[in-house]
Amino acid sequence: MAFSADELRVLRRVLAIALHPSPLPDEDVQDCLRLAGAVDEAVGEAGRLRAFLLADLVRYRNALPGSVSGYLELLQDALAGGYDPRPDDLAALRALRHRPVAAALLERCRVLAERSVRARLAGRAAAPAAPAPRSRLLALPGGRAADAEPERPKTPAAPPRPVPPAERPAPKPSEVFPPRRPVPPPQERAAG
Repeated sequence: MAFSADELRVLRRVLAIALHPSPLPDEDVQDCLRLAGAVDEAVGEAGRLRAFLLADLVRYRNALPGSVSGYLELLQDALAGGYDPRPDDLAALRALRHRPVAAALLERCRVLAERSVRARLAGRAAAPAAPAPRSRLLALPGGRAADAEPERPKTPAAPPRPVPPAERPAPKPSEVFPPRRPVPPPQERAAG
């Protein structure tokens, strides 16, 4: 993630305020909120890109063996990004292990899958969790926290009632099964 010069100035001010708390002017609060929004947008975009790449990986895996080189390249990129190989990936790599790149990836994926299983059995989450949604920067001294009223606990909403199906007449058989039209026989060509 890269910050612009303005964003770095805001970040530097926020860090200084975090070290030496003092009331913030409204302009600084607005800058902090804009920076938080930009960071949230970047995190969301990274999540969307990851989801797209993993969906692409599944498409390439489903198109094997015709998409071998693209699949192996996408799998390497996904593994570099923290992807835990699935059983389908291991099965696909076993089928492709006659290729040197696939054999090396198979060994790497076996190690990662074993590590993931051991971590789950130990009770720890092996896969990186999706970033939790951040709360707004309302806790800054002099920020909007002083103006905001405390949040009330939300009561769970009642489940929606099922809507009765609208009364409509039963369809006629001709509406469900349209009449067949006769297909003319193909014309035979005369040889010669």
